[in-house]
Amino acid sequence: MSISEDKSDTRQRLEQAMAAVAEQRDTAAFAELFDFFAPRLKAYFLRQGEDHGQAEELSQEAMLTVWRRAETFDASQASVSTWVFTVARNKRIDALRKSSRPLPDMEDPALAPDGPESAEAILARAEEEDMVQAAIKKLPPEQLDVVRKAYFEFKAHSTIAEETTLPLGTIKSRLRLALVRLRKELDEELI
Repeated sequence: MSISEDKSDTRQRLEQAMAAVAEQRDTAAFAELFDFFAPRLKAYFLRQGEDHGQAEELSQEAMLTVWRRAETFDASQASVSTWVFTVARNKRIDALRKSSRPLPDMEDPALAPDGPESAEAILARAEEEDMVQAAIKKLPPEQLDVVRKAYFEFKAHSTIAEETTLPLGTIKSRLRLALVRLRKELDEELI
């Protein structure tokens, strides 16, 4: 048997193992993939400058991803080896990004919790809420319904259109008109 025939047999065996993992979650097939790729991945990570512990950890994380994402492998797009090494490369990139991220400075004033809210702030917020509620109540019923669904029930515009059997453009127009009306009403209140 020549070297090229041996490589062809190995490639075919790996593709069959990957298919078994993807389709049936075959642990024996995954063990075969692991036995073949884990040492090669570790050597790859060592060549990339990782220490032995990190290389081992990245190899295991890459193989775990192979197990979890085997169904996304497409033999028409790449060979098993190419796919596995792409997964490994991405794991290394993720690890590099994570390690180069600075830790937050816990002494930073921006991270300090806000103090208790003052009585004036609580009163002002309550007055604003009352003004907004009063302005909302003045909206025409068709605009009020759309505003309620969009901003209080957090529904998407397309969902509102389906529920009301109105065109999406009508929903958007009603929301825009309602917001213009609310802004005008609130501006008059604040003057």
